[in-house]
Amino acid sequence: MTKLVQGAMYELRMQLCRQCLTTPLRHLEELGNARLLTALTDDIPTITNAVAMTPTFCVNAALVVGCLIYMGTLSWVLLIIVFGFMIFGIGTYQLPIIKVKEMFGRARKDADVLQGHFRGLTYGCKELKVHHERRQAFLRQGLEKTATSLRRNNTAALNMYSAASSWGQVLVFVVLGLTVFLLPMLRPLTLSTLTGYALTLLYLMTPLQVIMNELPELSRANVALRSVRDLGFTLASQGAEALVEGTLSQSQWTDLEFKSVTHTYHRDGEANGFVLGPIDLAFKPGELIFIIGGNGSGKTTLVKLLAGLYLPETGQIHLNGLPIKDDAREAYRQHFSVVFSDFYLFETMLGLPDKGMDDRAAEYLDKLKLSNKVQVVDGKLSTTELSQGQRKRLALLTALLEDRPIYIFDEWAADQDPYFKNVFYTHLLPDLKARSKTVFVISHDDRYFCLADRIIKFDDGQVVTDSPKETGVLEMARDHRSPL
Repeated sequence: MTKLVQGAMYELRMQLCRQCLTTPLRHLEELGNARLLTALTDDIPTITNAVAMTPTFCVNAALVVGCLIYMGTLSWVLLIIVFGFMIFGIGTYQLPIIKVKEMFGRARKDADVLQGHFRGLTYGCKELKVHHERRQAFLRQGLEKTATSLRRNNTAALNMYSAASSWGQVLVFVVLGLTVFLLPMLRPLTLSTLTGYALTLLYLMTPLQVIMNELPELSRANVALRSVRDLGFTLASQGAEALVEGTLSQSQWTDLEFKSVTHTYHRDGEANGFVLGPIDLAFKPGELIFIIGGNGSGKTTLVKLLAGLYLPETGQIHLNGLPIKDDAREAYRQHFSVVFSDFYLFETMLGLPDKGMDDRAAEYLDKLKLSNKVQVVDGKLSTTELSQGQRKRLALLTALLEDRPIYIFDEWAADQDPYFKNVFYTHLLPDLKARSKTVFVISHDDRYFCLADRIIKFDDGQVVTDSPKETGVLEMARDHRSPL
């Protein structure tokens, strides 16, 4: 059973993780991290715990069946009476159980919300500490309210289960009293039959109690299984992206083109969906392209489309004159190294070749002024406990070590001091361009726009300008309003 339980937990987790990796990014963002984390950390252990209870449940169920068979050999009439009470007891037991399942379902939804509050507590701890009113509102209106609802639903469900279980025990004593005291007055019964029924009914109380005690956990497991199954169906309904095993090489490319590409999604607080496009753009190797525009103008959505993380709703993306279809999307993504504004930093250089990597990493760490803080030994960072700007430099290190033909930097310099902003714009970007890399930079640093080969400006999901650097800088100089 230990092997079975651990194997079931492993299989369920790996299946769900694979589904997450093959589900389109936009759908994962709509589901939210809380629901996925709750399924992985709470639902799956609940299911496997129920699997671990199966032997005990089966043993006690076998005892109940054996006792009933034995009572049948003593007296079929009494067995029919006992069966009648059992059917009555099961029927009256199931009535509250229906309500209990609803309560567990509500508790499961509360667990999703609570997981989101836990993320807010851990990631927003500093913001909560420095603002008393925000902290109190978070505790009372968010965390405490959800935790109270979770406690109330679980407590009510378990209490109802206890009441149903107690009713089952009372019913056993009722049957025992009727058998011993009432039935002999109505029908002659032998002493051995009465004794056998009395002892057997008393013996049945223990396995019945065990079964009753396990039913709440089995019901929780049923709710968790339904949640995991629904989540799996939800992920599967969006279609699975092909994940190719093994190493995919980055092919040489000559042109990358957006042809009437659009993408739509709903933003929080807005009734109408945000539409990016239609976009018609073409790119060549070795270009340094700045993407500018106000917040919410569509810059990040563009680079997610560019990197193949979002799928065009209409139009197509062409690489080397060929449209990127589903079976080629995984290979297409291997052309890109991306540092997102909300990047995640892995402690190990996963997926990078081991040969010579530590030496190359040491060179970049020296350029990034991190060699006195971080070392890369056997492909692993010695620490990631650094400032946000320094962590972003480590994310840049990973991208540089990938050495792919197209780079995307989503406001990389936003967390850097003036020195490293200057290093990034005047040294690292020109170096990548000199190596024939195509670089896309989302930036608000207008003082460095003169370094770009092209400046693409977005406004409300539309390309406003796509200009060479001289024209683009002059246009922005004539515009008294901020170009951002």
